[in-house]
Amino acid sequence: QVHLEESGGGLVQSGASLTLSCTASGRSSLIYATAWFRQAPGKDREFVSRIIWDGGNTYYEDSVKGRFTVSRDNAKNTMYLRMNSLKPEDTAVYYCAAQLTSGGFYRQEEIYNYWGEGTQVTVSA
Repeated sequence: QVHLEESGGGLVQSGASLTLSCTASGRSSLIYATAWFRQAPGKDREFVSRIIWDGGNTYYEDSVKGRFTVSRDNAKNTMYLRMNSLKPEDTAVYYCAAQLTSGGFYRQEEIYNYWGEGTQVTVSA
């Protein structure tokens, strides 16, 4: 079992920055990759970013490229999402997810084995 816990959400103004954290516990040594997804009110959950824990390859959804940076600290079993130049359309609940084995299309929720409870990010205009 892997437990994921997000933190760092909040209410900020447009143009501000936030850093989200996702800390893994339990059998975190089994993690192959972790990702951030988000769900805005009335919308489906969507892929935001992903990082491979061994090697550090990263992936981003087009609307966040150049503004968001995903990173990880393997020693702390923690993934981060640095979000700059936030926009009102970034408002959502942000979830982290862990994938234990490689394979599958990284944007698909189904390939991720464990999920956190989410943290709210609200960006005011």
